[in-house]
Amino acid sequence: MVTALITGAGSGLGAEYARQLAAAGADTVLVGRDRAALDDVAAAVRARGQGAEVLVADLLDPDALAVVVARLADAGRPVEVLVNNAGFGMPLAFERNDVETEVRHLRLHDEVPLRLMHAALGTMLARGHGRILNVASIAAFLPRGTYGAAKGWLVSFSRWANVTYRPRGVTVTAVCPGFVHTRFHERMGLPPGQEAIPGWMWLDAATVVRVSLRGLARGRAVSIPSLRYRLMAWLLPLLPDRLTARLGRRGRPAGR
Repeated sequence: MVTALITGAGSGLGAEYARQLAAAGADTVLVGRDRAALDDVAAAVRARGQGAEVLVADLLDPDALAVVVARLADAGRPVEVLVNNAGFGMPLAFERNDVETEVRHLRLHDEVPLRLMHAALGTMLARGHGRILNVASIAAFLPRGTYGAAKGWLVSFSRWANVTYRPRGVTVTAVCPGFVHTRFHERMGLPPGQEAIPGWMWLDAATVVRVSLRGLARGRAVSIPSLRYRLMAWLLPLLPDRLTARLGRRGRPAGR
C-alpha cells in the first residue's frame, strides 16, 4: 500500500493531488493549516476507499514542522510519495514588501521542502524506492522577484537530486505549471478575471496534476504541463533579461 504525504493539501493543487493519488490507490497524509478544509479533502479520499491522515501544521512554525519531519522519518509508517506543494505569492515590489514576510516566503518555498526532502530521503533510500514531487513554477525560468528566484532554486535542486538519487531508487521531479485556476491568486487579493492574463495561458488543476504525476512515474527531473509552457521554458532563458523581466510583471506568480 502506497502512502503519499502532501503539503498545502487543503485546496487547489494540493487537494487535487490528494484526489488523484487516492484514485490511483494511495493512502494520503494531508498537511495544511485549515483543519476544516483538510477534513473535507480527507472525506473525499476516504470515499474512494483510501486512508487519509490529517496533520494540521503551519510549516513555518518549527514545532509543527518537526511533527511533519518526524512523520516522514517514521520507517514503521513509510511514505512512498512526498508532494511539496505549500506556498504563497508576494508582490513584485521587493523594496516595499515587509522583509520578514519575504523571509517567511523564502523559508516556505525553499527551506521547508529542503527539510522535508531530507527527512523523506533517509527512509526512502533505506528502502530503495520513493518519489518526491516539488511544485515549482514556470516563473523559475524568468527573472520574477523573489518568487521566481525561490522556484528557480527548487528546480535546480530537483534536477541535481534526481540525477544523484535515481540510481538508488528515489526520483525527484519539479513540476513547473503556468497560471492555474486555483485560489492562489484570490488569496493575494486579486479577484478572478483581473489578473491581466490571456485566457490561453490558464491551465486547470486536474490537468496539471495528471501530467505531473505521469512525469513523476517516469522519473523525470522536470515536468512542464502543456506544450505552450514547455516552449516558453525553452525560449525564455534565450531572451534578454530586460524583456523577460517585463513579461514577468504581468499577472501574479504562476504555479504555487
